Amino acid sequence: WMTDTIYLICTGLALLWVICFGRWLIRLNNTFFIFDTIGLALFTVVGVGKSIALGYPFWVAIIMGSITGAAGGVIRDVFINEIPLIFRKEIYAMACVVGGIAYWICDLAGMESYACQLIGGSAVFLTRILAVKYHICLPILKGGEEPEE
Repeated sequence: WMTDTIYLICTGLALLWVICFGRWLIRLNNTFFIFDTIGLALFTVVGVGKSIALGYPFWVAIIMGSITGAAGGVIRDVFINEIPLIFRKEIYAMACVVGGIAYWICDLAGMESYACQLIGGSAVFLTRILAVKYHICLPILKGGEEPEE
């Protein structure tokens, strides 16, 4: 964001959109979930893309994309005093891994960067949406229980 103003422009446009249509957004039950999933997808593909552009191997790019995608949610949850989603049994970071692999395969196939971003981001988005819709979750380690909210 310091060298490329497109990130600030997108943030500003999103803010204007929320200001203009905020009263309708409040009525939607899954608004937070949808925007969180979009943010997860966007930050994942940015992390993977930057890592690949810097010449790192695919496994580093996927890990960096997953960390970049999931870290924002962790910070948000810590600030609002909630247990971060990544520490629950929901598919969260695994969606980042799926999107990172999709991005890498597209890059390996020689696709343009925007296509890799679109496909990788869509993979994150769809993985998360479908996992929640069909109640697909990761197993809980023995002795660990889902915390009560």
